Amino acid sequence: MSVGNSAGFDRHITIFSPEGRLYQVEYAFNACKQAGLTSVAVRGKDSAVVVIQKKVPDKLLDPSTVTNLFYITANIGCVMTGMSADSRYQVKRARSEAAFWKYRYGHEIPVDVLCRRIADISQVYTQSAGMRPLGCIMTLIGYDDKMGPMVFKTDPAGYFCGFRAVACGAKHLEGGNFLEKCFKKKKDYTFNETIELAIHCLSCILSADLRANELEVGIVTQENPKFRTLTEAEIDNHLASLAERD
Repeated sequence: MSVGNSAGFDRHITIFSPEGRLYQVEYAFNACKQAGLTSVAVRGKDSAVVVIQKKVPDKLLDPSTVTNLFYITANIGCVMTGMSADSRYQVKRARSEAAFWKYRYGHEIPVDVLCRRIADISQVYTQSAGMRPLGCIMTLIGYDDKMGPMVFKTDPAGYFCGFRAVACGAKHLEGGNFLEKCFKKKKDYTFNETIELAIHCLSCILSADLRANELEVGIVTQENPKFRTLTEAEIDNHLASLAERD
């Protein structure tokens, strides 16, 4: 993108360039990669899993207060990839929408409906010059009694879709290619296989041997549809299983 072509068109969210591009929205996607984190979400036969790197930027920080996994409701969780402050705002908005839905209709909001609502809000942010797109990507997981495990993602442009597996962040292209190859070989993964596939994918695209304290893993299963995060001991067991397989 040359300076001449983008001059004047990248200063306003609401103005298209002659090529039909919204540069400010594209810049928001670049902002999602600034933290240098990559997340992976995988939908198995009876479970859904999200995995993300855990980076503590300062040695003086308390590691227990640094996280990119969040509860939205008891049964819906998410991984946020991108700018931390924007991520926390979007999580807060998602919790408000979920609480309002339960107050109004008397039952918990479905994962796909919540993702669509957050995507609609994000899309409005690309229309008004008085707002800016959020520099974060939200990947939601949950378990539905009829649909089974679900993985949905929404981005700064307001696009949302369901996925069998998806990677977001700094190395999303490499992650997407890796997951495509895995799902060509096999489509239905058990609970343990789903977790280990997500961890293995992250380890391969980062070209690093990850330790338990460098990962965050969130799960929902058919047996226990409530969203929860794995402890370091549980993550260690899966890492040991992967090491034995290799």
